Amino acid sequence: MNTHLIAGLAIIGLSVTSMIQAQEHPAKAIRAGMIGLDTSHVPAFTRIFNNPKAAGDLAGIKIVAGYPGGTDIPASRDRVAMFTEQLRGMGVEIVDTIPKLLEKVDVVLLESVDGRIHLQEATEVIKAGKPLWIDKPVAGSLADAIVIYELAKKHKVPCFSSSSARFSSGIHAVLEDPEVGPVLGAATWGSCSYSPGTPDMFFYGIHGIEPLFVIMGRGCETVSRVQARDADMVTGVWKEGRVGTYRGIRRGKASSGAMIFGTKAVVQPEGGGSYEDLCREIGRFFKTGKPPVQADETIEIFTFMEAADESKRQGGAPVSLAAVLAKANAEPAAKLSK
Repeated sequence: MNTHLIAGLAIIGLSVTSMIQAQEHPAKAIRAGMIGLDTSHVPAFTRIFNNPKAAGDLAGIKIVAGYPGGTDIPASRDRVAMFTEQLRGMGVEIVDTIPKLLEKVDVVLLESVDGRIHLQEATEVIKAGKPLWIDKPVAGSLADAIVIYELAKKHKVPCFSSSSARFSSGIHAVLEDPEVGPVLGAATWGSCSYSPGTPDMFFYGIHGIEPLFVIMGRGCETVSRVQARDADMVTGVWKEGRVGTYRGIRRGKASSGAMIFGTKAVVQPEGGGSYEDLCREIGRFFKTGKPPVQADETIEIFTFMEAADESKRQGGAPVSLAAVLAKANAEPAAKLSK
């Protein structure tokens, strides 16, 4: 028999065998669980991951269980029942404790809208060894955020937190444009409502401050803040004197945006990060165990926001990020020793 024909039949045979094996042993989906069913992110992310047509980094991950959680703040108390029922209606099993959820899942999305309970909830997940994504804010205080990342490091558990605004294709396109040149400064803006019990910028301000750091990079040294009735203006001074500002809007049109001041051009990026963009990053993270945002960067962002509160207490005076971080670092040592 012709050797080429034999080779061809062998290839066909292998292909058919592989197809049969693939059908008999399909790739096992990553089982994901949600903690804190009190935000619109819960049904939105579930629709994205559980979509039968999901492809690429979104494919192969299924939300299978949820723990309602919730606290006394209105944003949680008044919505947890509604979003829990929505998730139940999407075929997701609802459980009454975090340990029960951890028995059923491989990875976890911590969605609780109240950042004050994130440390408690994240600790259970990390000690169980489950990869963890934490919705904004990562914690209710800078000190708690430090503890979460130290615990994740100690237990070798992949962990990250991010706003969807970080993954704006428009911002990344401008940063990669040689006609804009190196960044000298930036301004971002967006809605900035507060949440009781956490620093003012943690709740919604992060959606404008995180992209500010994407544009400017790390290395902010001081922060000053002006608070008025309808808005906040937070100014950061980076190394080499570069300046980045965030305007938090509480009255009037509160659309989000950014302006990038380059050495060659001043550009306002078009398009922001979507839920799908964020879920794609989360999906890739769950599959690879490699966080797209490093802990040190997230800690600096939350130091910036906590420094903004300290500046308000000091009448708008510039506050050193190093001093704020040193103070916060004194607290985790006591918490981790327990």
